[in-house]
Amino acid sequence: MLRAPIVRGTQLLSKWSLRSFGVPTRRGQIHACRLSSQAASVLTKVEDYKPGDHLNGFTIEQVVPIPELYLTAVKLNHDRTGAQYLHIARDDSNNVFSVGFRTTPMDSTGVPHILEHTTLCGSQKYPCRDPFFKMLNRSLSTFMNAWTASDYTMYPFSTMNPQDFENLLSVYLDAAFFPRLRELDFRQEGWRLEHENNQDSNSPIIFKGVVFNEMKGALTSPEQLFGIHLQNKLMPSHTYSHNSGGEPLNIPDLTWQQLREFHATHYHPSNARFYSYGNLPMERNLELIDKLVLQKFDKIEPKTEVPNETRWNEPREFHVHCAPDPMAADPEKQTTVSVNYLLGTITDQYESFLMSFISSLLVHGPPAPFYKSLITANIGSDYSPYTGYNGSTKDASFSIGLQGIKTEDLDKVKQLIEQTFDEVIQTGFESERIEAILHMIELSQKHQTTMFGLGIISSLMSSWNHDADPVTCLQVNKHVNQFKQSLKDNPQFLQEKVRQYFKENSHKMVLVMTPKEDFKKETEDAEQQKLSEMVARLSTQDKEKVFQTGLALAEEQNKEEDLSSLPTLRVSDISPQLVRTHFDLTNIGGVQVQCCQQPTNGITYFRGLSSMKTLPDELLPYVPLFCGVITRLGAGDMSFQELAQREELKTGGLGMGTHLVQYHSDVMSYEQGVTLSSSSLDRNLPEMFSLWTEIFNRPTMNDNDRLSTLVRMSASDLAMSLANSGHAYAMKGASSSLTPVARLKQLMGGMTQVTFMKGIAECEDMMETMTKLKQVASHLLNKENMRCAINSSPEFMSSALSELESFLETLPGQAGNNESMFVKQACGFVPSQERNHYELPFPVNYMSRGIQAVPYTHPDFPTLRILARLMSAKFLHREIREKGGAYGSGASMGTDGVFKFYSYRDPNSVNTLESFSHSVEWAIKGDYTQQDIDEAKLSIFSAVDGPVAPSDKAMTFFLSGISDDMRQQQREGLFAANKQSLIDVAQRYLTPNAQVTAEAFLGPENTMSQDKAGGWKIHKEAM
Repeated sequence: MLRAPIVRGTQLLSKWSLRSFGVPTRRGQIHACRLSSQAASVLTKVEDYKPGDHLNGFTIEQVVPIPELYLTAVKLNHDRTGAQYLHIARDDSNNVFSVGFRTTPMDSTGVPHILEHTTLCGSQKYPCRDPFFKMLNRSLSTFMNAWTASDYTMYPFSTMNPQDFENLLSVYLDAAFFPRLRELDFRQEGWRLEHENNQDSNSPIIFKGVVFNEMKGALTSPEQLFGIHLQNKLMPSHTYSHNSGGEPLNIPDLTWQQLREFHATHYHPSNARFYSYGNLPMERNLELIDKLVLQKFDKIEPKTEVPNETRWNEPREFHVHCAPDPMAADPEKQTTVSVNYLLGTITDQYESFLMSFISSLLVHGPPAPFYKSLITANIGSDYSPYTGYNGSTKDASFSIGLQGIKTEDLDKVKQLIEQTFDEVIQTGFESERIEAILHMIELSQKHQTTMFGLGIISSLMSSWNHDADPVTCLQVNKHVNQFKQSLKDNPQFLQEKVRQYFKENSHKMVLVMTPKEDFKKETEDAEQQKLSEMVARLSTQDKEKVFQTGLALAEEQNKEEDLSSLPTLRVSDISPQLVRTHFDLTNIGGVQVQCCQQPTNGITYFRGLSSMKTLPDELLPYVPLFCGVITRLGAGDMSFQELAQREELKTGGLGMGTHLVQYHSDVMSYEQGVTLSSSSLDRNLPEMFSLWTEIFNRPTMNDNDRLSTLVRMSASDLAMSLANSGHAYAMKGASSSLTPVARLKQLMGGMTQVTFMKGIAECEDMMETMTKLKQVASHLLNKENMRCAINSSPEFMSSALSELESFLETLPGQAGNNESMFVKQACGFVPSQERNHYELPFPVNYMSRGIQAVPYTHPDFPTLRILARLMSAKFLHREIREKGGAYGSGASMGTDGVFKFYSYRDPNSVNTLESFSHSVEWAIKGDYTQQDIDEAKLSIFSAVDGPVAPSDKAMTFFLSGISDDMRQQQREGLFAANKQSLIDVAQRYLTPNAQVTAEAFLGPENTMSQDKAGGWKIHKEAM
């Protein structure tokens, strides 16, 4: 179901992903409004098929053009196995494939999650270790991943290269259907008992394993913990009462044999859903899938159906606990409460559309009834986690509540929720609210996202997994028209639905989560008790087997692998020439304007950049808050609710964000500013600029209560982000003493900013903060140091520039520059070696090391970039993930002039820092082949050549001043890199004392950082 936007996460639980950290999803271009001749022929061919036609072992069931999405859907069924197949023919060269399985665990051992990891550790045709990660470097994929949801597991990829598509298809199919599932791979990826030092049988036996450590890290997040309890308790009768990702205390109960049995019963074509998308011929995909997999199976009855939840006769209430939040602004306000309702089945497509639509009306944005009654009441910091409609389980649900409240306010919140439902049933929704949601749906259909194909299957999979018709899910206009007709026939239609779903629904659950001081200790004690009991049951022979298994795994991890079976592209397959983007630069009233004509499908995209060159340093920490609130306070004669309503009715959103980029040719120079971004249907462009005019000229900056609400929400979001993005905060911390722009990124987006916002949120009086924000506004809300960019269609560009000119004429200040960048030279900045430990109550660490390096245009930059990828794939992955048990690790050469190492959800600290050092020794030794170097180049080029959506074309130059000529020079440097140049840059920049080095990590108390001789600074204010 393609749904209107709703609040916070349409998935109740995070999907447990093999690569959910630090690996960017790259974007593929879609030309939805102009069909190429090749794509037109592909669309025409599939539309010639008829239901009942037979093709490569499949029977076509439906062929349905869906013009509002510029695609044709073809639904097929495999004759021999009953496998389901959906093909989406569309003019998009970023082709997607996915295979998904209904996986319904009946315990919390994490069997589907561990199986997802283990299937990708080698297969019959590709018997090398970890072909999935190997293919990241032998492919030009724009996306590769795998993930486990509550009731399905999915393996998707995308690429623009036809040969690459077939290579990846072969690897993915063999991994899913014919994995080796060796016990050593299960022990590495899932869990194992192993000596702390696997070379010393006298060292303590502990738990190890990638998924085990991943889930320990994931469940430190109160938000994640709340979501798991919510699902388990609202749907207690079947698979949803368990944690598909795995509970750390239950994961050690899973045996290797149980894993193999789960694969045999769940990873079968009769339980599979295949999906392909794009402009490649469907016929070839069907031929390959039938030949490589389906001909080798017969149909079975998988018996993986999920029954509908048994409905309750009366509401229920549950109380659960979490660890106290060390970043909470008010220690007395750490309680979370939500009221949850089980709704109808997601297989009813129109009813699902209605439930999602009503959810948006109820909770989305300041005009929503629940925003008015709960958020603006200033009882809590924000909506409770997973507020809104959730269609990720067979029976949908709706949640509403607050987090960051006092325990004594529980009854008040529950009463407000009941009163709000009563008021909605009594008065209904304003017609403008309904029109705003319909407008958002229209805009989302026209907006050309770069991963549209992946978005379709991600959106469809939950309902298709339970045998809903995926084609019907895509017919958005059909649902919209039916909705409009229902409303026309019965003006009380929505109120009646609200009454049905929420007032007359006895399957209602109140969930309360409160912090418990010794929660962390109890969790650690429970794990230790589990470990002690398992170790106590080991005989002498068992202990010797544990030791020998650890040695065998280490030996396996250290083996040189034969990768000759894996397919690969070649560097020679990559074009030596950059695909350039044409744009024009003009000047409107002294403001430089960049114009890029693109097939934007009836939408115009606006960006602005206002320099902070005049802003005093003491105001810099307030800039992120200013960006977050200035479009949400109200403006002109509009209250903040009215402004939000106009924004939803006429635009795709008004955004402002911090802008910090290093100057492309000097690590000591940078540009700092704020970006403006918005879009609208062409017909609404005057209204969009009118809203910006009011924000610039008449922002409402006197409502301290509203600011207090927004401050608490912002501080809460930052605190919640630490568990999932700890590696990003660690990298910012490690870089902050090395370059001026990295220092600013730490100040405005790192742990310094998290602590700063916590301090503001603790203030009862917002008057001082509002004064500071007014001072920021006086420096930024003008056109004195501003540049703009417009991306629009050729036929509308002239009109768009005319509207932009009218907007600029209204702005205060005197424009008079024609600069492409507002570059500032750092004065007095000296790089320094620092070691910072941000102490947080996590059971895992997020480690990072930064080394001062070079700017983008330096000749060594492309070589360092390849070296980072080479070290990540060929050394760090093996040492830190496979051996160390961390969820992830890597190295990167960023445009902030810093070479960075990192680890993610890492049980180690000292060993990881040693691995960072050993990776440098490995790089200098040159113990890698030309094939290894070529694979690193392929990986880099898959990012460099990742296509860009029409809305984002030419934005690299606009935001960073990096021209196509510079990018071409960078490209040539990437091609030219060789083993000797890699060794040279490793020696020049990465050896000890070659350049200034700094380190930082987030994690619990650590004897390493407590050693005063180590020079670590421990930041206990985070506690």
